[in-house]
Amino acid sequence: MNESEQQGSPEQQPAKRQRRTRYSGTHPKSFQQKYKEHNLAAYPEIKAHLLAKGKTPAGTHIPVLIEEVLSCLNPKSGEIVVDCTVGYGGHAIEFLNRIGTGGKLIALDVDNAELERTRDRLSKENAPASFHRSNFAGIGKVLKKENLTGCDIIFADLGVSSMQIDNPDRGMSYKYQGPLDMRMDDRLKQTAADLLNSLSEEKLSTAFWELADEPENKKIARAIITQRAVQPITQTSQLVNLIFDAKGIIQKTWRQERRTSQAAAALLHPAALTFQALRILVNDELGCLKELLRVAPYCLHPGGRIGIISFHSGEDRLVKKAFREGVRNGIYSAIWRTADDPITPQSKEINANPRSASAKFRWAVLKSS
Repeated sequence: MNESEQQGSPEQQPAKRQRRTRYSGTHPKSFQQKYKEHNLAAYPEIKAHLLAKGKTPAGTHIPVLIEEVLSCLNPKSGEIVVDCTVGYGGHAIEFLNRIGTGGKLIALDVDNAELERTRDRLSKENAPASFHRSNFAGIGKVLKKENLTGCDIIFADLGVSSMQIDNPDRGMSYKYQGPLDMRMDDRLKQTAADLLNSLSEEKLSTAFWELADEPENKKIARAIITQRAVQPITQTSQLVNLIFDAKGIIQKTWRQERRTSQAAAALLHPAALTFQALRILVNDELGCLKELLRVAPYCLHPGGRIGIISFHSGEDRLVKKAFREGVRNGIYSAIWRTADDPITPQSKEINANPRSASAKFRWAVLKSS
C-alpha cells in the first residue's frame, strides 16, 4: 500500500476545524467577536449572566410587555394572528403557544436575514406559521396571498430591534463605528448617508424636529451642510462628532458626567434623537404606520383585535388618534382604556431590559357587526 492509499483520498480526509478569529484582551469587544452570545444554545450561562446585568445578548432581542400584550389581545386556540414585525420571534412564540395547531401565525418582516433566522427558530413550534418579507403596510396583499379574507389579531412592535441596533454594519447606533446605512430593508435605495449628503438644510432641520423632537435641530442641520461641503458624511462616528460639536459639548466631559451622575440611565446621548430621526426618515416608518392604521379595520374579522407597541411620541400620537377616531366612527368597539395614558412597562421590566423604558402599548377591538 503506497503512502497516498494509507492517507486516503482528499474526499476521505476529515475537514479541518475552522478556528474562530482571535481577539485582543480577555473579553470580546466587537459585535462579531461575541461568538458565545451568537450561539446561546451552546452557552446558556452567558444569556443568564447578561440578563442579570440588564443587558441584551448580541444578536438577540428581548420582547417587551409580553404579559400585557397577551392579556389585552387574548389570542385563542384556532385563531389567525398576523405579527407585523416578527423580528426575533419573542412575541410570535407566545402567540403560537396559544393559538395551537388549529390556528395560524403569519409573520412579516422587511429584514430578510432576521426573517430567515426566525423562520428556523419558529419551525420547532407545533402551530403552523408562514413567513413573508413584507412591510406591514402591505398586510392586505399578504392576506390575499394566503387566500384569507381577514385575521383575528394584528400585532406590531414598532421601532428597531436589538439585533439591528447592536450590529455596527447596520449603522443604526451612535455607540458603534460603522457605515451610516440605517435601512431595515436593504432593498431600499437610499441610506442615511445618502439623505445626509443630499437633503436641504431646511428638510434636515424639519426632520430632526418632527421625527425626534430634537431641540437643537437647526444647529445640527447647519453643521451637516457645512461639513458635507468639505467631506461627505458616511460614518456613524463622523455624525456623532459633528453633533457634539454643534451642541458645544466635549465628549470626554459628557462621558465623565454620565459615569458620575446618579441619573446616568436617564441621561440621553446627545446624538440619540438625530439618529432616531434619520432612521425613521430612511425607512419611512411613519408613512408605513399610517397605512397600517388605515387598512387594519379591513383586515380584521369582526371582533378582531389590533395592538401596537410604539417607542416615540410621533408613533404613539398616530396610533392614539387612529384608534380614538375608530371608536367615534363606529369602527372599533373598545380601546386600551379611558385615560389618555397608554400601557407602559413596570419598573421590574425596565430594570431587566432598559430598552423597554420608552415602550407604549395601545390596542383596539373591531366592532362585531
